[in-house]
Amino acid sequence: MCVVNRNFAGTETKMASQSNDPRLPSAARPFKQPVVAPQDLPVDYSGFIAVIFGVFGAMFRYKACSWLAIIFSAQSLANMRNMENDLKQISMAMMFGIMGLVTNYLGLGPRPTPKK
Repeated sequence: MCVVNRNFAGTETKMASQSNDPRLPSAARPFKQPVVAPQDLPVDYSGFIAVIFGVFGAMFRYKACSWLAIIFSAQSLANMRNMENDLKQISMAMMFGIMGLVTNYLGLGPRPTPKK
């Protein structure tokens, strides 16, 4: 059995029938995620960047760094693979980011006085 298909250019192409399909549906098995040890997981770069931005935002009072720490920690939280280790790092980055935002926007702590 052969099926004839006419495309836009007006040429005819012949499609193979289903009886010539080399795939075996009976041999198909569902996909199982391979088990990976926690120490073999890739590094969470967004969590590490969130910690760095959080420290810079809190220490040097940069608002942009504090906001970036919050954004990167939210991204790391969304992509978390290892619950125990990643949650510690994410919570630390989130706290540094929040602490930086609080000190920047509420004016807590010493402010440098402008030179006259």
